[in-house]
Amino acid sequence: MKTINSLSNIDYNTTQLDNSMLLSLYRNMLKSRLIEEKMLILLRQGKISKWFSGIGQEAISVGVTMAMQSNEYILPMHRNLGVFTTREIPLYRLFAQWQGKASGFTKGRDRSFHFGTQQYKIVGMISHLGPQLGVADGIALASKLKNKKQVTAVFTGEGGTSEGDFHEALNVASVWQLPVLFCVENNGYGLSTPTNEQYNCKDIADRGLGYGIESHIIDGNNILEVYTKVSQLAEDIRKTPRPILLEFKTFRMRGHEEASGTKYVPQELMDTWATKDPLINFQAFLKENNILNEADEVTFKEAIVHEINEHLKVAFAEEDIKPDKTKELNDVFQLFNYQEFNHKSNSEEIRFIDAISSALKQSMEKHSDLVIMGQDIAEYGGAFKITDGFVEQFGKERIRNTPICESSIVETAMGLSIADIKSVVEMQFADFVTSGFNPVINYLAKSYYRWNQNADVVIRMPCGGGVAAGPFHSQTNEAWFTKTPGLKVIYPAFPYDAKGLLNTAINDPNPVLFFEHKGLYRSIRQDVPVDYFTLPFGKASLLKTGQDITIIAYGATVHWALETLDNNLDISADLIDLRTLQPLDVETIYNSVKKTGKAIILQEDSLFGGIASDISAGIMEHCFKYLDAPVKRVASMETPIPFASQLEQQYLPKNRFEMELKALLAY
Repeated sequence: MKTINSLSNIDYNTTQLDNSMLLSLYRNMLKSRLIEEKMLILLRQGKISKWFSGIGQEAISVGVTMAMQSNEYILPMHRNLGVFTTREIPLYRLFAQWQGKASGFTKGRDRSFHFGTQQYKIVGMISHLGPQLGVADGIALASKLKNKKQVTAVFTGEGGTSEGDFHEALNVASVWQLPVLFCVENNGYGLSTPTNEQYNCKDIADRGLGYGIESHIIDGNNILEVYTKVSQLAEDIRKTPRPILLEFKTFRMRGHEEASGTKYVPQELMDTWATKDPLINFQAFLKENNILNEADEVTFKEAIVHEINEHLKVAFAEEDIKPDKTKELNDVFQLFNYQEFNHKSNSEEIRFIDAISSALKQSMEKHSDLVIMGQDIAEYGGAFKITDGFVEQFGKERIRNTPICESSIVETAMGLSIADIKSVVEMQFADFVTSGFNPVINYLAKSYYRWNQNADVVIRMPCGGGVAAGPFHSQTNEAWFTKTPGLKVIYPAFPYDAKGLLNTAINDPNPVLFFEHKGLYRSIRQDVPVDYFTLPFGKASLLKTGQDITIIAYGATVHWALETLDNNLDISADLIDLRTLQPLDVETIYNSVKKTGKAIILQEDSLFGGIASDISAGIMEHCFKYLDAPVKRVASMETPIPFASQLEQQYLPKNRFEMELKALLAY
């Protein structure tokens, strides 16, 4: 061990580090600092919109990044400029990103560091902070499945460790022994809230014991300690995959973001940490030990300042983005060239639940790296036994029991997609998706639009009432997702459709919510081809044709409508089974309404805010002159769904549909 004495306020151990490495570490910190200082000037000039300063924390970003291999993913936060610059992203692209220009990484659709880049193996944050921890799990899982012997590093602040995502991600990583470095930058404050108001343990690293994982405390202002310790740990993890929790002790010398200031910080605390500046101290150390001289220092600064100015010229010269509706709409989803697979075999009569199981099994065979994740889906076969026997055929690496942590598993699925692996997530009940709502709505749905990263994820959603399961196991909550751009929502009513559409959903590189009505699982049977086949999204099924009225339904309501028509043979109706809600086949709907002049929409969800309202509005806008009566919506009561069967029957619209249908016909 070689520790060189210095007038610096930080002790530096230079073991096994040559001068070129020491200077490289310094240059990377210096570059980050000089860019920040320039950005603060531009912020005051109104040339960038917002800035989250990492001044005083550069050693962590630079040290961790230099300890990683260039093909290993890093998931930074908004104070980790050094990650991006150390990975040598062209500065003009960063500047364009912060100015909302097209050559940035989000085409003006998001700001700051809310972006990723596959080219540089960086996956940026979203404002909700926590989800990226679970995404790191997914990337690390992919590395483990592919035996890449790679490490994934993910950053969060001490404030972010209070989020449930932190607990879930560390727990999953521990249970699955995933090669993740969880890097917590403990900089003293979550915006204005000091650490003593955020957590009640001595050190965040202490939490590692509770998760059964190794943890370390590192001086986050000591660039050599950061680099050497992380290098050692990363190398060890590559040989023996496992998660490690790292707490970097540091301090934020500027506001949470520039507008918030630092008045809430005691001056003596600011003064103390100012003496521990990672750049100034390391510079002093290098000069005292004749590793850095004044001429080199000037050369470094001149080169960096020149690079900054030249790249700023490029960014400033770029024209502002011109809004283009077509481009915006086309970038919500990754282009999916649907490939039709026609069945060639005989059919057999199977139940709805068997069709789901068959599609999953045949998709697992078709996609050799497809992973299914969910609670109790392995040996137990899932709550509904849909994956019964899958472990024996595909193994526990691909049929993965998960802890009860919906949020982290959705995030893990996103990470798998980033690493080019498809996945299916089973929500044990659709109701439980609320525990993973944020990553579905804000990560899966928005990633492709934001930075061209698709979310190749299918979330299976066993849903629906009629089984006396009460408010938390009976909701049909498709409307939460049909209104969210970036998600596809599928809701079949028959075994044939369920199998073909689920196969398509798995082939589709975009996020798909696949609703399966539990009441149909074992009550509906149909002839379904034995072999693999697909059906296209956005194509409704016209089950019956007639002249008097158009009935629009999906899921279990299709069968209620069929039963009603069977009991009223005198009613001449078009019956449309939507099959997919997003995309929606408006052409079939409008053509039918223009023919019949009347429309009734039946949904199981409660009325207000449901998809029936949007369909009704669309009919009024596009078919008004053809209508002979107001569009009618029939739905469940405006209450949570009750447990007792007699109350549930009253809640559901099944028994009211016939009356409303006849009233509309008589209008």
